[in-house]
Amino acid sequence: MAILSSGDSNQGPSSSRAKSRVVDGALTQEEKSSSEDGLRPQRLDEYIGQAELKQILNIAVKAAIERGEALDHVLLYGPPGLGKTTMALVLAEELGVKCRVTSAPALERPRDIVGLLVNLQPRELLFIDEIHRLTRVAEELLYPALEDRRLDINVGKGSTARMRSLRLNPFTLVGATTKAGSLSSPLRDRFGLIQRLEFYGLDDLQKIVQRASGFMGLVLTNDASNEIARRCRGTPRIANRLLRRVRDVSIVRGKNTVIDEHLVDEALSLHSVDRIGLDASDRRFLKLLLESYNGGPVGLETIAAALGDDPNTIESVVEPFLLQLGFIQRTSRGRVVTNLGRSHLGWPDKK
Repeated sequence: MAILSSGDSNQGPSSSRAKSRVVDGALTQEEKSSSEDGLRPQRLDEYIGQAELKQILNIAVKAAIERGEALDHVLLYGPPGLGKTTMALVLAEELGVKCRVTSAPALERPRDIVGLLVNLQPRELLFIDEIHRLTRVAEELLYPALEDRRLDINVGKGSTARMRSLRLNPFTLVGATTKAGSLSSPLRDRFGLIQRLEFYGLDDLQKIVQRASGFMGLVLTNDASNEIARRCRGTPRIANRLLRRVRDVSIVRGKNTVIDEHLVDEALSLHSVDRIGLDASDRRFLKLLLESYNGGPVGLETIAAALGDDPNTIESVVEPFLLQLGFIQRTSRGRVVTNLGRSHLGWPDKK
């Protein structure tokens, strides 16, 4: 399967501090240029986890092949790092077609998306990452393309301007987004399959770590792979990233044999990732609320000023995992540390 890329995949705006976190689900520059392509599964039966999603897509793919038609347009949404891009590549492989990969920020001008659509071959797959960031003009060009396989373009200027319609080859658009709610209703309604990727369970994550370690030439004990799986926030991309950090320490320590949980703990402790996946930014956030405000409630602007961070970064990068764990609550009066969060940092429960 050929993968044709146009522009960089972008996971959305965040501060440089957020991007440097080892437990951030966004794609790093190191991972974009990584030569370890084998970490991505090629077929659905190699794809670990997301059982319900795989079942739905497997039926849709087989039905499309049986009919000799293009697969219905697919929208995949969910937090970064769960495998949306990988699933698009797997779908192309299952369909036996090429996959053209791009991102919404790379399609700023109308001619960018026109060029992509006109050059698509029959039943080819077009993947657009962070599709909710498409410009209004790009969206309007997509509407007839998705619904009627037609591209409406203006030719000429002023009084001589004409609307021309070009027929397009049947194709499949796979859109990926981390913010499904930001997608406009007209665009969302044109997808035949809309599926959410869920966070991964511990067993699936352990299998992913073991599989990746094989491609990296590493041998991990079960306890070691379990330790990485417990610290990766339910996200395969973070699991692979933590595994790379463990590999680095293993090479420096000269331990090229079996990697055990003690080496994993040593490596991840260097990056301040604790046993449930919290890093220094998470603990700094919780400690501020506990030590300065007795656990809250505290307003977002006050927290941002005290931490020296942007409020949007705190709300979109730091808080989601703490909310998922039940360590904090967002109330009308501000952020509050729950008894679970207090217990994790060794603070007594708040009555």
